[in-house]
Amino acid sequence: MSDRAVKGKNYFLEGYNCSQSVALAFADIVNVDKETLLKMASCFGGGMGRLREVCGTFSGILLIEGLTLGYSSPDAKKSKTELYAKIHMLADEFKNKNGSLICRDLLKGVEHTDGAVPEERTPEYYKKRPCPDLVASAVEMLEEHLKGYGVIN
Repeated sequence: MSDRAVKGKNYFLEGYNCSQSVALAFADIVNVDKETLLKMASCFGGGMGRLREVCGTFSGILLIEGLTLGYSSPDAKKSKTELYAKIHMLADEFKNKNGSLICRDLLKGVEHTDGAVPEERTPEYYKKRPCPDLVASAVEMLEEHLKGYGVIN
């Protein structure tokens, strides 16, 4: 496991949500202060605010992808197409590695509560969830991707 992946996993174990943990692992390469980055990623934990939709780790990947390789012009058709192709590739890789992009599928068989209220972060919480390992996996996947595009060494 890479140092950056360990860092991401540890952020989750400190109490940051899955999306924040992935984003924080790349805080050193984006031109966004830590507090803003945390706020940007805060809504995506638990599969978008605990809706159990798109996995927060994948949302964290997309957040960093946009900040590092994204476009800013509404007329950037070529850049948009290139970025979306990269996202499709990342989504396929994530699904192949983990079986799904969807939080509820990834948590299948894990006892958890529904609704907006986050569960207490207890030792049992961490034992029964794949989330710390999903964070590490997502960070490693994005790290390799960004290395391929020369964003990081």
